[in-house]
Amino acid sequence: MPTSQTPVVQPLNGIRIIEFSAFVAAPSSGLALAQLGADVIRIDPLGGNIDARRLPVNADGLSLYWASLNHGKRSIEIDPRKPEGQKLLQALIAAPGESAGIFVTNLGVDGALGYEALRAARPDLIMVQLTGSPDGANAVDYTVNCAAGFPLLTGDGDKPVNHVLPAWDLLAGMTIATAVLAAERHRRLTGQGQLVKLTLADVAFAAVANLGYLADAEVNHNRRSADGNFLYGAYGDAFRTADGRHVMVVAISDRQWKALTRAVGVDEALTAAATALGHRLDSEEGRWQARELISAFLRPWFAKRSLAEVGAAFTDRALLWGPYRNVEQMLAEDPRVSESNPMFARIEHAGYGRFLTAGSPIEFTGTPRLAPAPAPRIGDQTGEVLREVLGLSQAEVQALQAAAVVGGTAS
Repeated sequence: MPTSQTPVVQPLNGIRIIEFSAFVAAPSSGLALAQLGADVIRIDPLGGNIDARRLPVNADGLSLYWASLNHGKRSIEIDPRKPEGQKLLQALIAAPGESAGIFVTNLGVDGALGYEALRAARPDLIMVQLTGSPDGANAVDYTVNCAAGFPLLTGDGDKPVNHVLPAWDLLAGMTIATAVLAAERHRRLTGQGQLVKLTLADVAFAAVANLGYLADAEVNHNRRSADGNFLYGAYGDAFRTADGRHVMVVAISDRQWKALTRAVGVDEALTAAATALGHRLDSEEGRWQARELISAFLRPWFAKRSLAEVGAAFTDRALLWGPYRNVEQMLAEDPRVSESNPMFARIEHAGYGRFLTAGSPIEFTGTPRLAPAPAPRIGDQTGEVLREVLGLSQAEVQALQAAAVVGGTAS
């Protein structure tokens, strides 16, 4: 462990990444890398990209969404449509440095910002680009999700139900981060840069395959049905409590199953009923087949008890359960989402407000966790980055601002 006199070196200190992005996938990748110490410089066109004012916004109209995905980065504004702006972008991406020359984007860049043009300025360039679909079509999380089959497995199966969580965007972001680190290691070993390509659709389809969904359909010819709140392949269901709250209860292992039936007090009666109906409850598959019967036995117990009473009865650490909460309830009730969790700090983000902010969920035992850093205002570090990375003078930055090639502040 470092001593108080030892400079703290974060895992990705020294790596510089130029991010030209919008929405969730690439920004979440840059955020994850910045939280581990990388210098991530986000480039936006003047006034911000198409996600600059995305909801939710604060009372001043500034996007809390943007601030939350981009805190801890440096922000600069450059007009990519002007030749002078394109030259600046090329120079930033190709700037010297052993751990620089890394470009991440989920935008449709080409021409001056295409891989071949950038590689001409820095042969060992690493460029990671996320696009929509391997067939060249555009795609967003919702259009990928419907193609992957999940909306027809969500809810009761009567109609598709879209999920509010942008799962494929977030998974693509972590895949981009993995690609950056793998390509950077390859370059250190070989001296070679490369273009790394991935698509949002492929990220989703790979997940469907890796979870066994494709194999089940092809090998077993199984058309999986929607099962509401049941946990597929084991036992799990949602229950309403006497005070109108809801809880999720899961029992995957035999130990968890025994703890649940013991806490609810239905072990003998439920086993007898299941046996009479030809069910066995001593395996995941057996409990899955008997799920309707199990829930019928458990439902009255929850309906007679408040959420607090359920919590008082569910003290066995073998039990897997949790209350359903909206986000306000999560902030008010769950100590894991508070400053008692070292991942979080409540910090001031200039212009956006003071709010609970997450650091990296990864904890290294040899390096203290990097404290969450505030979000920049769009363009705040324009002058700083142009002077530091490209060696421009204050007067040169001001001239670029006057010509509307760059925005932000010169200081």
